[in-house]
Order: sequence, then C-alpha cells, then structure tokens
Amino acid sequence: MTVQVEIYDQTYHLTGAGGEAQTQRLAERVDAVMRQIARQTRVIDSLRVAVLAAVNLADENEALRERCRRLEAAVSEKTAEYHQILDGAMSRAS
Repeated sequence: MTVQVEIYDQTYHLTGAGGEAQTQRLAERVDAVMRQIARQTRVIDSLRVAVLAAVNLADENEALRERCRRLEAAVSEKTAEYHQILDGAMSRAS
C-alpha cells in the first residue's frame, strides 16, 4: 500500500512494511527532526537539513540499539543466575 506523506513541505508517496499509520508516524518524525534542525542551525538548503536529520536519527538509533544490547545482556545474565538458583533448589529438594 502506498501512503502519501508530507515531509518538510514536500509530498512523497511511500510504501512501508508497517502499514499506513506507522509510515505516517515515521514521516511525521522525520519532518519534526528536519524542522528542529532548520530552526537550530538556520540552514536553508533542504538537502543539508535532510542530511543533518539523517545523521541525528542514525545517532539516536545507534544509542537505542546499544541500550537494547545492554538490556539483553542484563536479562541474559539474570536468567542464567536464576537458572542456577532454581537448579540448586531442585537438587536440594530431590
């Protein structure tokens, strides 16, 4: 399904795997980041604003990926710890 979105005063027809609502949300996020960067930097060229927005969003994405990796490691560590506790309790009960 193709979704019509507006990003930084330009209309795009996008096809997204996540459906119309998700594609619209993503476009709104990109538009918001581009507008914020344009306000903060006073850059007028839309291509430069788009590149800065892409770098900003990539940085945010990488930070979230790293946070996810740390959380997965913590869950894995706790799971192993609880598994050992459970094994000890089960062996004492037998």
